[in-house]
Amino acid sequence: MILNDVNMKKTVKELFPDASKIKQSMSNLECVITSLCFDSRKVCKDALFFAIVGVDNDGHDFIPQAIKNGARAVVCQVWPTELYPEVLYIQVENSAKALAYAAAAFYDYPSSKLKLVGITGTNGKTTTVSLLHALFCKLGYKVGLLSTIQNKINEEIIPSTHTTPDPIELNSLLARMVNANCTHAFMEVSSHAIAQDRITALEFTGAAFSNITHDHLDYHKTFAEYIRVKKMFFDNLPKTAFAITNVDDKNGLVMLQNTVAKTYTYALKNPADFKCKIIENSVIGLHLNMDSMDVWCRLVGEFNAYNLTAIYAIAILLGEDKIEVLRLLSELVAAEGRFEVMPSARGFTAIVDYAHTPDALENVLTTIKSIKEEGQQIITVVGAGGNRDATKRPIMAKIAALHSNRLILTSDNPRFEDPQMILDQMMKGVDLIQQKKTL
Repeated sequence: MILNDVNMKKTVKELFPDASKIKQSMSNLECVITSLCFDSRKVCKDALFFAIVGVDNDGHDFIPQAIKNGARAVVCQVWPTELYPEVLYIQVENSAKALAYAAAAFYDYPSSKLKLVGITGTNGKTTTVSLLHALFCKLGYKVGLLSTIQNKINEEIIPSTHTTPDPIELNSLLARMVNANCTHAFMEVSSHAIAQDRITALEFTGAAFSNITHDHLDYHKTFAEYIRVKKMFFDNLPKTAFAITNVDDKNGLVMLQNTVAKTYTYALKNPADFKCKIIENSVIGLHLNMDSMDVWCRLVGEFNAYNLTAIYAIAILLGEDKIEVLRLLSELVAAEGRFEVMPSARGFTAIVDYAHTPDALENVLTTIKSIKEEGQQIITVVGAGGNRDATKRPIMAKIAALHSNRLILTSDNPRFEDPQMILDQMMKGVDLIQQKKTL
């Protein structure tokens, strides 16, 4: 969904201040653009179309369709063989990056008018940004949220389609937050968004790293590349920003190696600038010693202790009062689908968690094992989505089998894959356990 404001207008010169230094088909840079688009099907009159080379499609193939639909100008990486005289063409080295800068300019650089904090890592992003949004609302601020589950402008909910939106939608949402007088915004920053230049041109006040484990290798191909992409987020931060990392993760300090931002650390097990210790972990919550002070929180599990420590640290780095932040941490509840505990009068307890990586699933199940009552069994329903990293399917099924009394496998959302094939791949992990038991 593109959220262009119908009243927004910019000249090409405003969107490309250095356009005079790049190849273009005409000198008229004063032509007015009323919208930005990279999907030819959504182009309208006087739009600026960006021909982006994607994973499955090449936007250059759709330039004629974009012009037919009303595009006034085209940004491309490859100069077209056929030019329409009434259309302005601009050739750039990277259309995706050009889109990010143009989107920021089109919406008057909204990220510079907010305290924008990005959270990256394999697990914990959604919980951390959602709880930061809730915390800062409780602190009395007007706050924006960009997450996998939903986007929010104060309490207005806007459906979310991606972990990190495309640059047009992203800057549009940030502009709406500015117009709603938001002072802070918290967003998930996915590895796809970093690699695809979706967050390029945004001005971050701070960034946090949670952890990195097996995920998205269908896209990044290798774990080393996955780490490198995550690190790019911190490499590109300005000197005025802060960068905080979880030093209990073996790759935590890697994220800070080349950043020019002010660096900080948090941890449960190692020395850090922000230190937390678990005093008690039960089905009703966590008793923590946070920064040398005791606090009781309603969230459960060691992984949530990490999330809460990151939230506390970010709040302090944003200038909030330590005592007030700790007081409000005790009022926060789990984000939707993040270790949601649902007790029943019939004696069983249901727990819902959207764990989508082997590490996250193991965290959830080991937490349940540590807090369940004697005699209680763990019955796990776990699925794997289609058209996603297939290599983690047997690993997740194996983890679920090891930590459960009973296991139900499902294909979850198969998308364009055969559900039975997904289940067969998951069963390979279960079969490995059964083979070991017979040896």
